[in-house]
Amino acid sequence: MAAAPTAGFLLIDKEQGWTSHDVVAKVRKPVGGKVGHAGTLDPMATGLLVLALGRATRLLRFVQGAEKEYLATAQFGVATDSLDADGAILSREPMAVDQTQIEDVLSRFRGDILQMPPMVSARRVEGKRLYELAREGKVVEREARPVTIHRLDIIDIAPSDYPEVTFRAVCSTGTYVRTLADDIARALGGRAHLTALRRVRNGRLTVDDARLVGDAVDEIMEGRIEDLLIPPSDALASLPEVRVDEAMEFRVRNGRPLEVHGVDAEFDGIVRVTGRTGELLAVYRRATPEILEPEVVIV
Repeated sequence: MAAAPTAGFLLIDKEQGWTSHDVVAKVRKPVGGKVGHAGTLDPMATGLLVLALGRATRLLRFVQGAEKEYLATAQFGVATDSLDADGAILSREPMAVDQTQIEDVLSRFRGDILQMPPMVSARRVEGKRLYELAREGKVVEREARPVTIHRLDIIDIAPSDYPEVTFRAVCSTGTYVRTLADDIARALGGRAHLTALRRVRNGRLTVDDARLVGDAVDEIMEGRIEDLLIPPSDALASLPEVRVDEAMEFRVRNGRPLEVHGVDAEFDGIVRVTGRTGELLAVYRRATPEILEPEVVIV
């Protein structure tokens, strides 16, 4: 069994049929330590699943909060109870829309929008996850939530009475692409469900650098886990960096506030604090223009 690493991120290209929990369990066994993931992918979906190992699990919320990029295919004219191909068909009405008609409504779904979580989502209502209620045959009131669609483009369309439309969506965390596809269809007078969904990017992390879970487990078992891991500082590279000297590093390791100047004010004041060699020491939040307070210290 491989020794548990101190901290690092592992990029998995999730295959269809696996749950995110399945992937975590598969990796946790040979790792022998704590493993978590940054954002669930449904069994039907494929693509990038970011795993955190060891102390890096404490940083998952900063990775999970980054924008996501998806490639999705939706069939228009057919509605399912899960809004994807794994669900039961609720209705089937021809919907021979063309690319021009679809393009005409896409502008409504770019930028800041309100989105209703689907009943098969993991969001909690009154202490229970929606998918648990859905399994009981219940439909409950849900509150529309704000999300941001940074980019929404049609890539391909297969014309028919039930056209299949492939599109790219770059969106904020918490966006349901299946709901987005159905809402677009509703704007055109019909319904839709996803037939394919692939996450290709999470912040700066891309599926091009990911491995299939079986391949990753093989490498871990062969003792090559360090070849797979992305250092925490690289995984959080989208955050402004504050590099500290030896004296300030001592303060960071002890969870003390830092006085700094000239730090970029983006990302809600969150910055990564690194040591002299670039190792991630902690994530701090701006308390005042010059004072940073610790959010997470991982050393």
